[in-house]
Amino acid sequence: MVNTQGRYFKLNPLWADKSFIMIQKYKSNKAYYQSTIMLAGPVVVSQLGHTLVLAVDSIIVGHYAGTISLAAVSLVHSVFMVVLVLGMGIAYGLTPLIAQENGKSNHQECAKLLSNSLWINTIAAILLFLVVYYGSMFAMYHLDQDPRVVETAKPYLLLLGISILPLMIFQTFKQFAEGLGYTKQAMNITIWGNVLNLVLAVVLVKGMFGINPMGVKGIGIATLIDRVLMMVVMGWYIMKSRNFKAYIQHFSLRFVDFSRIVRVVKIGIPVAMQYIFEIGAFAVAALMAGKIGAIEQAAHQTAITFVAMTYMMASGIASAATIKVGNNFGRQNYFRIQKFAVVSYHLVIIFMLFFAVVFTLFNQYLPYLITNDPDVVSLAAQLLIIAGIFQLFDGTQVVGLGTLRGMGDVKIPTSITFFAYWVVGLPVAYLLGIKLNIGVEGIWYGLTLGLLTSSALLYFRAQYIIEHQMKSV
Repeated sequence: MVNTQGRYFKLNPLWADKSFIMIQKYKSNKAYYQSTIMLAGPVVVSQLGHTLVLAVDSIIVGHYAGTISLAAVSLVHSVFMVVLVLGMGIAYGLTPLIAQENGKSNHQECAKLLSNSLWINTIAAILLFLVVYYGSMFAMYHLDQDPRVVETAKPYLLLLGISILPLMIFQTFKQFAEGLGYTKQAMNITIWGNVLNLVLAVVLVKGMFGINPMGVKGIGIATLIDRVLMMVVMGWYIMKSRNFKAYIQHFSLRFVDFSRIVRVVKIGIPVAMQYIFEIGAFAVAALMAGKIGAIEQAAHQTAITFVAMTYMMASGIASAATIKVGNNFGRQNYFRIQKFAVVSYHLVIIFMLFFAVVFTLFNQYLPYLITNDPDVVSLAAQLLIIAGIFQLFDGTQVVGLGTLRGMGDVKIPTSITFFAYWVVGLPVAYLLGIKLNIGVEGIWYGLTLGLLTSSALLYFRAQYIIEHQMKSV
């Protein structure tokens, strides 16, 4: 019985028992929550930094260069992101291997993996630039896009293509540090890089201090300068910091070993394909929106900019899951693997529910951060309502991928992502958005179904792998 202002209420025993159990569970997992948050926080900011570069591009162009330029940025991001995430996926193959080897205190192997990963990512960057320069340029001319948008997009795409090399080298050092549990440094470099990118972009796009307005081209120049400086600073930190002395003493660029290249690539390529299947689906969705019209494409870009930010923050939690799971996988501590997996799911659900509320409450106002075009704002506001559900599934599916990567399970998850996006999501998006004339909202309904499918299947896969490993001990 509880006395409240002289009145007595009888507590529901079932409710009381459930509340007590929830509190006890939180207390027993408190250390896991704190550990994951401490590791994920800087990764979230660092991951968000890459998306903020694109978001800042969209904001500056939307305010200073107009709707056609904003549609051009949307087109470039659509075709370029497929190439970019392929490179980032390849680079990501290093992190779980470093986490596993560090779990075994094998410092020399960590250094040798870094050496080989640098070569892999440098060669990959050159090949990806060729894909951007020849493949993406060709694609833009043959995808039934507005000719004005294509011509505006060309110089921006070329400059982003050149920036792939410094970005890939930065990612190599970043993934190495994160695999060892050092996440704050990449965060700090990313923050200052974004500040620099913002300042340079405004100066070059708007035309200040005697510089002629460059429009979309100015955005590309600012991004290239930013990524070169980030590469230099991150590389210097890894080579000079005492935190990595035990590892770097075994490092040499001349050390190339085919077996280690295969180890990195066997994880990196499937991870890259996972990224491609998802981001490629979003790229096709943007092209579908462009087929409907420039306003629809600009609205899609406006809404997807916000969703991309929440996704990258969720992928920071997923990266923490990969590191924690990978480290304990190296030690064969399956109990802790299960704990970190559960905690990561809890955190991403809470996080995404919070942003679902934000998107719903402020859907009429958020688009104004990107553009002042009333038609684009009105349509983007409708898409942000869908985004509330959309990004919840996006967050849980990326944590499922992160958990599985930590255990080295990448092949089946790759098949799951292909099925979810290209067999389920995109066909439904095309049916609803184009064939049934629902418009860009129909495209987003299809994408949401694809994310739901991916989230559910990856969760069951993670549960199966963890339970199977625990039974085998």
